[in-house]
Amino acid sequence: MEIKDLSVERGGRQILHSINWKIMHGEHWIILGPNGSGKTSLLAALTGYLFPSSGEISVLGETFGKSDWRDLRRHIGIVSSTIHNRIGESELAIDAVISGKEAIINSWEPPSTSERKDALKILRLVECQNLFSQTWGTLSQGERQRVLIGRALMARPKILILDEACAGLDPVARENFSHFLRRLIVMPESPTLIFVTHHLEEISSAFTHVLMLRSGELLASGTLRSCLSSRLLSEMFDTPVRIRKRGGTYALSITSNNGVAV
Repeated sequence: MEIKDLSVERGGRQILHSINWKIMHGEHWIILGPNGSGKTSLLAALTGYLFPSSGEISVLGETFGKSDWRDLRRHIGIVSSTIHNRIGESELAIDAVISGKEAIINSWEPPSTSERKDALKILRLVECQNLFSQTWGTLSQGERQRVLIGRALMARPKILILDEACAGLDPVARENFSHFLRRLIVMPESPTLIFVTHHLEEISSAFTHVLMLRSGELLASGTLRSCLSSRLLSEMFDTPVRIRKRGGTYALSITSNNGVAV
């Protein structure tokens, strides 16, 4: 995927300005930025739901405006709160996964035998095989997130976008979900993952790169090692902060005027 000089303006307001971003095969990215930095708008432009004011977006060899983006979206899986809130309480987990094949929610069409077999394989892949007959309303928040990832994988996407996937998870569930993402990334034929967040503690070192946004502009783009620094994060959050790495996860603390972490 490649974005060149992407800008989005709406109602006289600059939402995104001159964004350049390139993802190579085998890379897994974090999109990091505070609220209002442009993360959601960047995703909307990437998936063809927000038309750029200028610039160029190419995904999987196809260019926005020159290709049928509806067909291209089939190769991009998305897990977001929008989908989460539209699934019916009585929907079975296996049916929720199956619905991802044609991007239909709460389908009344009975699944085929082959679709059920594929869905069961995917539920095993996302470590939820024991939940296949559970209804959506009985699943925990963490279980729902994994089922939604399974739903996205049903279409065999090349790119999987996780938009604030840890929202609503308690600290233990969030840690478990982070470990799950590490295992997902190293699985054979894993899609390219793009994880969107503004919480540093949700970032796993299994991801390879990070794109940092601030007020609709690109602050930094590169490897986690080169970009996740106290200096850049302080600039991004417009507050003095200090970053620490413990094992495979990161933690952030705000520093006072005398340099003491609070």
